[in-house]
Amino acid sequence: MAQSKPAETDEARLQKKVRERRAASDNPEGDAALRKLRKRLKRAQRKRRKLAIRLRHALGKRAAGEGKGEKAGAAVQA
Repeated sequence: MAQSKPAETDEARLQKKVRERRAASDNPEGDAALRKLRKRLKRAQRKRRKLAIRLRHALGKRAAGEGKGEKAGAAVQA
C-alpha cells in the first residue's frame, strides 16, 4: 500500500516557521529556539540535496539525456 504524501513538506513547514519566528523576534541572533529551527531547516535542505545527488549518480548516463525532475524519477521506477 502506498504511503500518502503530506500536504506540506517538512522543509516548507520549517521555512514558514523560521519566517514567522524571525518576524516576531526583536533579536533573532540571540533567540535559541530560532537558531534550532534554522539548524533543522538546513539539515532538511542538505538531506534533500544529498538524495537528489544520489539519484543522479544512480541514473548514470541515462540522467544526462532526460533532464531532472519527474522524468528521472520515472526512469528509476520503470
